[in-house]
Amino acid sequence: QVQLVESGGGLVQAGGSLRLSCAASGLTFGSYAMGWYRQAPGKERELVAAISSGGDTYYADSVKGRFTISRDNAKNTVYLQMDSLKPEDTAVYYCAAGRVGFPTSVRRYWGQGTQVTVSS
Repeated sequence: QVQLVESGGGLVQAGGSLRLSCAASGLTFGSYAMGWYRQAPGKERELVAAISSGGDTYYADSVKGRFTISRDNAKNTVYLQMDSLKPEDTAVYYCAAGRVGFPTSVRRYWGQGTQVTVSS
């Protein structure tokens, strides 16, 4: 049974930083691409960043230069370092895994989400 468990969300002031983590189990982590998506109230879920099994990365234009995705295959964990946060980054952030579809369709398995709130 595949499980993706996000952590690290919270409340932060604009300009601040947070690091999200997603611990994966039940899959051969190193062979999966991983992605971070977000969904704000009233909006569709959107891809924020993705990382391939080989370490290639992709970022949405809205987060380029501010967010960094990385993975630690020894720990079966993917991270999203978020710097220079803006109020418009407020959303529920979801971790996703997939063996195909990099970068924009990494969504075979999903985590439960973690709330990120950025105050102005």
